[in-house]
Formats: sequence, C-alpha cells, structure tokens
Amino acid sequence: MFDFDTLVHAIAEKTVLCIGDLMLDEFVYGEVSRISPEAPAPVIAAKRSETNIGGAGNVARNIASLGGRCIFVGLVGDDEAGSRLKAELAQHRGVDCVLVSDPSRPTTRKVRFVSEHFSTHMLRADWERAVPAAPEIEQKLIDAILPQLGRADIVLLSDYAKGVLTARVIRNVIDAARKAHKRVIVDPKTANFAIYRGATLLTPNRREFAEATRSRADSDRSIAEAARDAIILADCDAILVTKSEDGMTLVPRKGEAVHVPAHPVKVRDVSGAGDTVAAALALALAAGADWEAALRISSAAAAVAVSKPGTATVSSAELRRKILPHAYLAAEEKIVVAGGDLEPHLEAWRKQGLRIGFTNGCFDILHPGHVKVLTAARGACDRLVVGLNSDASVRRLKGEGRPVQSEAARAEVLAALEAVDLVAIFGEDTPLGLITKIKPSVLVKGGDYTRENVVGHEVVEAYGGEVMLVDILQGFSTTSLVNRARGGKA
Repeated sequence: MFDFDTLVHAIAEKTVLCIGDLMLDEFVYGEVSRISPEAPAPVIAAKRSETNIGGAGNVARNIASLGGRCIFVGLVGDDEAGSRLKAELAQHRGVDCVLVSDPSRPTTRKVRFVSEHFSTHMLRADWERAVPAAPEIEQKLIDAILPQLGRADIVLLSDYAKGVLTARVIRNVIDAARKAHKRVIVDPKTANFAIYRGATLLTPNRREFAEATRSRADSDRSIAEAARDAIILADCDAILVTKSEDGMTLVPRKGEAVHVPAHPVKVRDVSGAGDTVAAALALALAAGADWEAALRISSAAAAVAVSKPGTATVSSAELRRKILPHAYLAAEEKIVVAGGDLEPHLEAWRKQGLRIGFTNGCFDILHPGHVKVLTAARGACDRLVVGLNSDASVRRLKGEGRPVQSEAARAEVLAALEAVDLVAIFGEDTPLGLITKIKPSVLVKGGDYTRENVVGHEVVEAYGGEVMLVDILQGFSTTSLVNRARGGKA
C-alpha cells in the first residue's frame, strides 16, 4: 500500500524511457444540424480545432504532467506534421526526445470531427503508412534507444502498430532492459503476446486480451483463467486487463488476481485514456508502489483523463483530487454514533466493489500527524471509516481531564475532512468489535505501532486484508499539546 503524498514526491524523481508510435491528433469541434444535400451525410459546422501530441507521445506528455521525467524515442516522417510534433514536444518540460526520421513514410496524423452538442465523434480521418520500419530504420531506432537505458528507472513500450515496435526492436529493448535489471511495461497492439516475451507487465484492453487469448473475457474469473496461460506464453510477471467502466483486473504470475473498480465519472472523451493508464502505471511502479497501489493510481488517472475533451493529460494535483475527493457525504451524514447502524453504508459500498479502509483513534486535538495518517489511509482505499473513541473510552485510556473536546465535537471535525467518508464512534477501549463488523480491506495505523501491536490485525489478515503502517510526523502529540495548553511540560 502507499502514502499518496510520499508517492507523488517519489514519482518526481523517476524517469521513464518510453518507446512507441508518435502521432499528431487533431480535433475539429462543431455542431451538426443538417444533412448534406449532396449525400446522406451529416454536415458539421466547424467552430474550433485543437492539435495534440498523440499515440505514444501522449504517454510521454502524461508522464511529464504527472511530475515524472520521460525520455521518448519515436519515429516521424519528413513532413509538416513531423515538424509540428518535434516543435511541440520540445516545449514540454520533463520530456527529452530522440526522434528518428523516416522520409519514406508520412508522420501518422489523425483528425477527429466531434459534435460538441452531443459529445459524439462523427468521423475520423487518418494519414499514415502502418508498416514495419525498414531494416535500416530499425537499426537507427535500436541505436537511439539502447544508450538511454542507463538513464531510466523503467521502460515503457507503447505499441500502436504503426511501425516503430517491430519484432527486432522489441527483442533488443526487452533483452537489454532485463540485462540492466529494468522493468518493462508493454501496452500491446498485436494479438501475439509472445512477441513481448520477457516483459514485466502487459496492459491490453478487454478486446485486445480476448483476441490474444481467444477467450470471452466477459468476467473477472474468465479473464483470470485465460491470463494464466498468456503469462506463461509471454513469460511476463503479470497481465493487466483494462475494462473501461468495469475497472481493471490484474493477474500476477504468483498470487491472486486484483480487481479495481472504475471511478464513477461523466465520460467526455476516451481518446488517449490507455496512454494515461500506461504513464501512471510506469511512474507508480518505478516509485515503489505495489501492484494494487499502482492500479489504483492508474484507475484514478484514467477517470480524470476521460472526463476531459480530446487527448488529455493529467496533473498530480488532479490525480490527488480524484483519489482524495471532497466529502463524499455532508459532515452530519458521515457520523454514526456508538451502537448506530453502519451496515447500510457498508452494504452500498460493497455492492459497488469499493475497497473499504479503517483507522481509529481519540483525535482529541487534531494535528498534522493525524492528517497525514488519514490522508495516507484514504489513498489506500475507496472509502475510509474512522473509528472514534467515545468520551468514556478516552477517559479510561487517557485519565481524568480528557478528552478536551466532546465526542460530538471531535466527530464533527473529522467528518469535515475530505479524506474521511464515515466516522464511527465506539464505546469500548479498542475498536476490535468495529473491525470485525466492517471487515476492512486495509487497516491503517501510525508507524509508531508494529504490525503485531495493531488491534485487529489478526482479524483483518485472516480474511486476506492488509495492515498498513504510515510514518508519523515527529513533534506532534495530542498529549503534549494538551499539557502545553494547560501550562505544563510538553
């Protein structure tokens, strides 16, 4: 699991070597109000147009916008579109380009005509020559890629089947990366997964996966079953299947499959969403996130991307807001008094496939140390329940004169925080009863605990949940704050 803020800082220090098919994306936006008198075709009254860096170039843009650094190697033609791409990529901070020119082919260019009123793609026009690079161009690509490996923390192959990632280029890159102990993520296009043999992770969408495995891929179970054979064929560590509004399923070579639901979002444009997923995955894994944390980061990034028009990028600030959204409920709706009924909330969240987290404490005087633990806890789940000791419970644990604030006041302050989805007040000395009832997927406490000292760790781990310890901020303690306020020693 991960502390989101710590992960963002770690991402800023990571470099991704991205290799793939570069293209120029153009969007023409307008209104459709009539049919052409010349043919049975809608007429779009163009109002504005936008140009974006697309294909693997969009992966590079997203790596940079998320705070990482990208070394990008791609292919352009000797034409106006290629010149525009070179100029636009040169303006992106965090992207270092090594572009090979191939005069025998046009730079891939796609123009999409979009009805703004209906948010619908009406037509796409493509200029391209989607054939494998000639042997001399292949060699130029390999010669451009291999010297960059030493600068990278992770390698990402973004395959759009436009000619850059030939079998020879793929083989040279993966073999060299493995020799250098660098992980390789592949966003594949061909149905022959064996061509990517030795990569760390393949990230096909559901349709690509179904074609490659000749499976229905219509459920998490069928995907997991088909992926086992595909992992052996591709000799990879894991396969991640992206399923649009149905979320993501990751099947590792060892261990259980991991399913992450999609964030509910109003979709405006799915163009480039896969690029955003690949970029976020690469950075998260390079920064030390485990499989599930990397998936959760990627799912949130995809949700931000599809909520924007065109081929969009996602910033770390937007990602943070998606992972740690503003109050899910109004503050007064988020408080369950001692003995109250948690089940309606829990049942609704479980039906949505949401991951529930739990942490607890007295929270007598809320301070930055508390905020860090709560923020990290919310980053590890979809909904966070905070167990709050009642007044009587705090008095037994802390002595007379405590709590300083009533349980109602403490609950209201907690409920107002964006990281907190539900506050459950309990009267016992420990939250064991709450933990048993909630059955959280992740149980979070500060790093001043050990796993064995965390109340409820046996219960959570018995059904496959996790215990997460968050490094505490030194110098913050409610007891010391209370003593200082009362004129005593801190």
